[in-house]
This record gives sequence, C-alpha cells and structure tokens, in this order.
Amino acid sequence: MQKILNYVCGEWVAGEGVETPLFHAITGEQFAETSSKGIDFKQVLNYGRETGGAQLRKMTFQERGRMLKALALHLLEKKSKYYELSWATGATKIDSWIDIEGGIGNLFANASLRRQFPDLPYYVDGEAAPLSKNGTFIGHHIMVPKRGVAVHINAFNFPIWGMLEKIAVNLMAGVPAVVKPSEYTCYLTELMVKDIIDSKILPEGSLQLVCGLGRGIIDSVTNQDVVTFTGSASTGKILKALPQIVEESVPFNLEADSLNACVLGQDAVPGTPEFDIFVKEVCKEITVKTGQKCTSVRRIMVPENLLEDVQTAVSKRLASTTVGNPTVEGVRMGALATQLQVERVQEKVDLLAKSQEIVFGGNDQLEVIGADKAKGAFFSPTLFRNTNPHENKDVHEIEAFGPVSTIMPYKDIEDAIKLVEYGKGSLVTSIVTADDKLAREFVVNAAHMNGRILVLNESCAKESTGHGSPMPLLTHGGPGRAGGGEEMGGKRGVLHYFQRTAIQGHPTTVTEITQQFQVGAAQPEANPHVFRQHFEELTVGDTVFTHKHTVTEADIVNFANVSGDNFYAHVDATSLEGTLFERRVAHGYFLLSKAAGLFVDPKKGPVLLNYGVDSCRFTKPVYPGATIGVRFTVKEKIDQEKRSEDDVAKGIVKFLVDIYDETGETVGLATILTMVKKLNQE
Repeated sequence: MQKILNYVCGEWVAGEGVETPLFHAITGEQFAETSSKGIDFKQVLNYGRETGGAQLRKMTFQERGRMLKALALHLLEKKSKYYELSWATGATKIDSWIDIEGGIGNLFANASLRRQFPDLPYYVDGEAAPLSKNGTFIGHHIMVPKRGVAVHINAFNFPIWGMLEKIAVNLMAGVPAVVKPSEYTCYLTELMVKDIIDSKILPEGSLQLVCGLGRGIIDSVTNQDVVTFTGSASTGKILKALPQIVEESVPFNLEADSLNACVLGQDAVPGTPEFDIFVKEVCKEITVKTGQKCTSVRRIMVPENLLEDVQTAVSKRLASTTVGNPTVEGVRMGALATQLQVERVQEKVDLLAKSQEIVFGGNDQLEVIGADKAKGAFFSPTLFRNTNPHENKDVHEIEAFGPVSTIMPYKDIEDAIKLVEYGKGSLVTSIVTADDKLAREFVVNAAHMNGRILVLNESCAKESTGHGSPMPLLTHGGPGRAGGGEEMGGKRGVLHYFQRTAIQGHPTTVTEITQQFQVGAAQPEANPHVFRQHFEELTVGDTVFTHKHTVTEADIVNFANVSGDNFYAHVDATSLEGTLFERRVAHGYFLLSKAAGLFVDPKKGPVLLNYGVDSCRFTKPVYPGATIGVRFTVKEKIDQEKRSEDDVAKGIVKFLVDIYDETGETVGLATILTMVKKLNQE
C-alpha cells in the first residue's frame, strides 16, 4: 500500500501506523494511506522559523517575486501528472484546471506584486508624518516579516489551489509555511510538493508538508506565527479559541464555507440575455467541482413572478448534466471527494427536505456513466424549492457541501437583500441584471454581509471569471458565518504577514532606514551628475542643484501656443478678477517641462529613458519675473531583472523633482521614473 509521506525538517518521513486510509473517489478502491503520528511539531515549527525564515528574510521583494515566477513556470511544465492524479479526487478536467492551473496562476499573480514593493526585504508603509515645527523630527512606518511560520490548515476540495494560493502570499512576504492539507486528498498535494522540493527553487525550510491528521500542529505557535484555516465554520471556531492561539495572540485567518447567494434582477425576464446568463451561472455553480466549493451558490433568489420560469430552466439544464467517470467522453460532473462526504451531504439534504421540496434530483434517482454508483462517491445534482424563505429558514442555516441548491422567491430588491442577510455572512453573492442603478442599490446595501459581490450582465459575461472564482489580486473572505477573515487580496494579503512598526527620527535617519528620500533629509550634491552614474553608483539622497531660470510672459505665451492650453489664467489678464491669481500665471506643466530642461544632462549615458511621472503637484502660483530652480534628488531605487539574455541589465530609479522659487519656497513637486543601466553594460 502506497504511503503518503510528510516533508518536515528537511526529510520525507512516514508517520507511525495508519491514521487515514485513502480511497479513489471514482472506483472506491483504497490505494494509499497516511499518518503524521509521532512527528514533533514543535521541532517542525522551529525548523521553519530558523532555517526557512532566516533565508527568506534576507531576500528582497524583487528576489522573492522572481522566485515565485520561477516556481510557477516549473510547475506548469509538470502539470500533466497532477491532472492524472487529480482524477482520484473525483474531479473532471475542468475541475482539475481550476485546482491546478488556478493554483499556479496564484503564484504568477503574487510574483507580479514585486513591482508594488520596494527593493528591500521589508516594506515602507504610507507617507511620512511631520512631528515638529522645523521638520527635524518625523515619523514613518515600516513593516517587517514576522519571524515565525505560516501554518495553513486546508480543506479537501482544492488540494493544490488551497496550498498555492496561501503559500504564494506568505513566501512573497518572507515567511515560511507549514502546509497541512486535508488528509483525504493529501496525495495530490504531496505529488506537487515533491516537485517543489526537488526543484530547489525555494530555500530549504520555507515549505514543509504534513499529510496526516496533524494533531498538535498548532500547540506550539507563538505571536510571531500566523495560522490560516479553510473549512467548516464549526471546526474553525474551535481552533480559533484554542488556549495557545488566545494566550499568544496568534493571528488566525478563518475562511469558512458559507451560504452564498445568486440573485436574478427583476429586469432579467425570460428572453433577455441576463436570464440565460443567470441559469447558466447557477447550474455551473451547482455542478463544477460537484458543488464542493466554499463559494458555490446554495441559495437562488428570483423575483416571485419568475419562480416557475427559473425552476423549469434550471431543472432542464441540470437534467442534461451527465454524472460519472470523468475519463469517459461526455461526462460533465464527477464524484464527491470521499464516501464520507456523500454521507454528510445526504444528511444535510435530509434535513433540508423537512422544510422545503426537492424539485430536481435526489440521489436515489442518480444514473452514473462509466463507474459503479455503489463504489464511487457520486451524488446527484439536487434542486430544492422554498416558497416561503422568511418562515422556512433551514435553507439559511444548513449547508449541504455538494451539488445542492435551493430556489426561492423575493418580492422586491429590499426583500432580496433581506434574504441574503439571513445567511449571516457570505464569501460571495452575485446579482445578474442589466440595470446598473438596480445593481448599485443592491451592492451598496448587501456589501456589509459579503466578502465579494459579482455583478453579471451581457456586457461582461464573456470575460467574467464567474461567481465561484476568487481572484488572487482581490480579497477572498467574508464576514460572520464566512469566518470574518481575508485571504489573497494582492498586496493586502502580503501585508497580513508583517509587523507594522512606527519609527521616529531625523529625516536623514529615516531616509537611511526606509531607503526612500524624506523631505528635510541631507541632500549631498551629486558628483558626477546623477545622469552620469550607473544604477549601482546612485545613492538615495544625492541631489543635483540646477541652474536657475527667470520666467517671462514670453514663456507663458509660447507654451500656450505649443501646448494648446489657453486656459484664461494663463492668457487673459482681464479675466482674473475674483480668482486666486494676481496676474497671468505660468502653466504648471511649463514649470515641469522647464524643470526637465534644467535637471537633464543631455549627453548619452547610463540613463536609458524617462518613462513616466508617479505624482505631480503645483503648490504655489508662479508669475512672470519669478526665478525657479530645481533640487533633483535620488528618491528610491528598485532592481529589475533581465527579461532575456540579450536584455540590458538595468534598474528603476525614482527622482524627486523639487521646483522652488527665488524665496526658496517649493512651487512644484513631482516624482519621475527612469530606467538606468547597470555597470559594465556599455
């Protein structure tokens, strides 16, 4: 019998005995077993902190991002074998695509976040706060990686996506992970982790795997660790209340299954594209992954006058769904993950049937193609009808975690929102409508009970990722029953693994700490000119003090002619009464253009190009006769990888453009972005 192993403390090890026998969801045959009994989890967590964490924290965000990208490319090359084994979980090819390539997509998405972070191992948060009259004392915030591990306790339904969507975030933050997948589908997670470890792309100790029950895995967590849990709300609440979690104030992210809803707008009557979109979306959410998704639609809400139409259309579409062995041509829905899940779903269906009527399906009517119904973990798509959802509230309390959903009527949009609220907090609700005003009313009033709201209509349906697809750059989570936690969310998710610390000091000191120039810091004169220096030679704070230019009326007239900007304040002195201006004022963009003429060193050198402006502000009117100069300062440096062997090695440099007048007062500020060659690239 194949033994599914654990990867801990740098070794693949088998736990003592057998904690969990593993069965093929389609054939029902046992093919493996697993255990984590006997593993010293305190040692495992320490190994992650000391071995993996120490190496990750030395890496910059740019290096971590490139690491994730390399890992994603590596796993894509090996994806065929993950698809092959995924069949054992009961998944169709589409189900497996969501799990496998959706998970790898999370690596790519988080890798791209490196462009939003500094070229440092830690993050500089927000803007500086002035704390003194003369500017010699300021405050700022930095965020440093926690010196612990991320313990991920994942559900059975997404053995790959569940792991990758979480570790992508903590690895980007510089924190190692211990992954505890569901023991029932851990064999697929183990297969991928073997490839990850063998690749040596990740530093040793940054990823460990526990495939057994993991009893005691969070008994030794500290305030530097982070625990995430995906699964049932009841189990999550028990774990969140454990003494070690409470006493150590351990961040605990709970993402629980929820009673998500899909609402049909009152405008989406039969014959409209939106009606068809709604029926297709609802049926997809019932059958994809056999309804085993935390985001699946459990409650279908439709205008009361359309109840019969929707029930007929949904039932007709579900009737065309073939169930069975996913390797057989034409099969559209596979099996639940285990026979245990079949039993649990049937229990919940029996409970729901006490207060509402089954109008389609029921497992006793199930026909299976290419497999033995008695051996595999199959379950029929099942549709309930609840004609009085305000009184018969089991539908808002009980979730059958399978291909089961309930259709119910609502009177008006306020009534629909009330029904959504009965779910006590959802990961996602969708509304299908072509009426944008209706969409706005619904979203604004239902948002407080939802982590995500999808608005579907004909305009976006073709490219929409759908009701059930959380995206890596958007927050995944929800209030109340959904756990109250947040996952992914792009940059927001990465920051979850940091400690935010306020720092105070002189602007020069804070500049050194943040590696971002702070106003008021020392500005040593650059020698040679910053445009004559390569990326590695530039130092944050170095400044070019330019020659001066006296603004004339001819400058204003000429710029108006060239730019076509004939705004009255620049060209019509007779229209200034009652305005902010004393007389004709120079264009702000003339000042910025003239500043470029002052700070640019025109000869060919390391600067490849100026490709944009991050921010620009004009703070004081400049009239003819004023004399301007520029303090041109290296503000921040960000390394950039070569895209090919032939690419020029370069980095991004942000320069602060501080335009000032003859009084020394700043009249304009901008941050420009440049690409600068590295040494030995001439």
